[in-house]
Amino acid sequence: MKVLSRALLLFLLVGSLAMTLRSGLRIAENPTLSPVIDRSFTEIQALTDRMMAREATPERLSDLINARLEEDPRNWVALQALAEVAAEQGHPLPAAYEQAWGEDSGVMALSGDCLACIWDISTCSLSTALICKAPILLTPVEDLRGVVQAGADYSMGRPVDQLDLGLSVVGLGATAALMATGGTSATVKAGTATIRLARGMGRLSPALTTRMTGAVTDGIRWADLPKARSPQDVTALLRTDALLPLAETVTDLGRVADATGPVQALHLLPLVDDAVDARRLARASEALGTRTVSRAEVLGKSRVLRATVRISDTAIGLMTGLIGALVSLAMMVAGAVQTMVLRALRRSVT
Repeated sequence: MKVLSRALLLFLLVGSLAMTLRSGLRIAENPTLSPVIDRSFTEIQALTDRMMAREATPERLSDLINARLEEDPRNWVALQALAEVAAEQGHPLPAAYEQAWGEDSGVMALSGDCLACIWDISTCSLSTALICKAPILLTPVEDLRGVVQAGADYSMGRPVDQLDLGLSVVGLGATAALMATGGTSATVKAGTATIRLARGMGRLSPALTTRMTGAVTDGIRWADLPKARSPQDVTALLRTDALLPLAETVTDLGRVADATGPVQALHLLPLVDDAVDARRLARASEALGTRTVSRAEVLGKSRVLRATVRISDTAIGLMTGLIGALVSLAMMVAGAVQTMVLRALRRSVT
């Protein structure tokens, strides 16, 4: 019986190792195989719908809406997204919702906020940013201004706003050849404008700011910066390999703005800490459209972004093989230890 058990364990160990080796060789031989693969848009929609059915209870929606109503200024992008979910499910809104909307939506209040936003971007709310500031940032003049200003600051020994310069370079279209993600010039421009607005409003995460600034630091030929006066001059400044991560992230954030709308993209941008987050948020936004905001509000960043990917069959095979091999090995070691202990006990008795 013991011999049969050992033979079975050995068979399981060899089989598990063979499965692990086969999966590992497939990944090594084919670089396109990845342990994590993108879900289709249909899969993303179905999965997030199931999660919302569990999480978007009347009590949770009420708590989320009341928490947003207490903010100053109130975030009506988030509030309206939550209200839409409540309406879809037939849940009443808190009485304070309509009162707050009446207070915040007055024409006079908006006009005053708009003037303040034009003067100082840090005073912009999500609503006034689109109406008052975005049209300015969507023009090529703003990008050229960024390059000229950086050149002047550099030549005079003043600190250069490196991230603003990088966004200007990408926005001018000088890095069109870098757009490996297939973004159009309009998508790239939407991305640079969204990042600029988010940064001015304090909605750009510190991690993303650091990564983008690092790409610009390595991707610009600083000695030639004071000479740049046109988009053609900018091209000569670029180290394309170093700027590629920035260009791809800008493109992905432009895809978010295209799919959800500029204001919704501004709301979602604090969820992005790196290029992986930007790519996954872009896929979620293209699958869910304007519903991305409500999903992010109820489910949170991690679950929304995880919903865009799944473990590949190859990775599952690799993990199954490793687990099987470890279990088989552990059982063989345990059996050997048991045999040694029993033999020692027999010798001590005799």
